[in-house]
Amino acid sequence: MTDEAKNDEKNSGATVSVVRPGEGESIMLGATRMRVLEDGSNTGHRLGIAESVLAPYTPGPPQHQHAQHDEGFYIISGTVRFTVGDTDYDAAAGTLVMVPPGAPHTFANITGQPAVMLSTFTPDLYVQYFRDLQDMIAGGRELTPQVNVEVMSHYATEPATDFA
Repeated sequence: MTDEAKNDEKNSGATVSVVRPGEGESIMLGATRMRVLEDGSNTGHRLGIAESVLAPYTPGPPQHQHAQHDEGFYIISGTVRFTVGDTDYDAAAGTLVMVPPGAPHTFANITGQPAVMLSTFTPDLYVQYFRDLQDMIAGGRELTPQVNVEVMSHYATEPATDFA
């Protein structure tokens, strides 16, 4: 943090969060590596942010819809296929996909190259979902669509059964 930023922080009484490369909480979900940059603890739980690296040919979660939070995806590198209902969107680097509550969606890396995306969760509700999945995997459970749906249900999220 620069001296100017430190002085601004001291004068305003606000705490500034800085997460540098290599910092943040790491979560491994099969072939996906996630780095939590903001878990909501610095934003009054209004916003969570994570960077995800999807290995080549990584399937995503079952198509689902959130009842209580928006989810945003900014593609940093590679291409990620988003499926929204019956429609596929191939999102290349530089693309932003915003998913409001109630919209059925999923994503996957269908290419032979890694893809990196930045995800936002407003509010931060869904960050704990990823931690729970990691804990289940560490406890010996396989990350299946059924396990995904079971954990999603704890976070105001349900499968989009019309598109399963």
